[in-house]
Amino acid sequence: MNGTLEFVARHGYAILFLWMLIEQLGLPIPAIPLLLAAGAMAGTGRLNMGIILLVSAAGSLLADAVWYELGRRRGVQVLQFLCRVSLEPDSCVRRTELTFGRYGVFSLVMAKFVPGLSTVAPPLAGIFGMSLPRFLLFAGLGALVYTGTFAGLGYVFSAQLEVIAEQLPKFGEGLLLVLGVALAVYILAKVWQRRRFLMKLRTDRIEPRELKERLDGGEEIFIIDLRHPLDVEVEPHHIPGAFHLSPDDLEARHPEIPRDREVVLYCT
Repeated sequence: MNGTLEFVARHGYAILFLWMLIEQLGLPIPAIPLLLAAGAMAGTGRLNMGIILLVSAAGSLLADAVWYELGRRRGVQVLQFLCRVSLEPDSCVRRTELTFGRYGVFSLVMAKFVPGLSTVAPPLAGIFGMSLPRFLLFAGLGALVYTGTFAGLGYVFSAQLEVIAEQLPKFGEGLLLVLGVALAVYILAKVWQRRRFLMKLRTDRIEPRELKERLDGGEEIFIIDLRHPLDVEVEPHHIPGAFHLSPDDLEARHPEIPRDREVVLYCT
């Protein structure tokens, strides 16, 4: 924290703007320590809290606007790319759509606090046709709430953070090693979880060509379109004869699924 405080003191507001911009563009650089440090410096009178909020929110909102426009122009390709490079690519699209479908524009306000949703929510707003003024309003509000929360915590606990900053050099490399090991364990757990999921999926998977051949051969196969309603809105095409059933309705409508034939599910 001591090095962070010195870094912020030396470069001031410009680094806050650039840091928030780069983080929101998707680079894995945490902004919370920087916001805490900036807030602590505002508490000691070395920075202005109003300017901290302004430049931090502006950097975040500029990146959001870039993702929004990419989503509007390139569609689901952008969302699929972002989810492909995430630690949970198999559930990223579904989780994001469920959150966006449940909370609507307010998901833009809470997105900054949810890992994985922060970068994905803006292109999703563009994909589903949210107007630019409405997007900027809620994304800007979300950026202010996010930066205000952590810069405010830094401001309130500025004295305590100064003490922590003075004590951190005593821990030095040991603390960094613990944090590095914890991060490595988390990543390995996610990789192993996905590996197990894919191994199970391979045993139950059918390729589109094989499904078509079996349908052309007269086999009675019940096909369920499990896409989220937002997916259907963007891409209304479906496999002929498929029965659309949202995962949210599965518990209530499962009796409509026949038990006397093979069932094939497909989604995004």
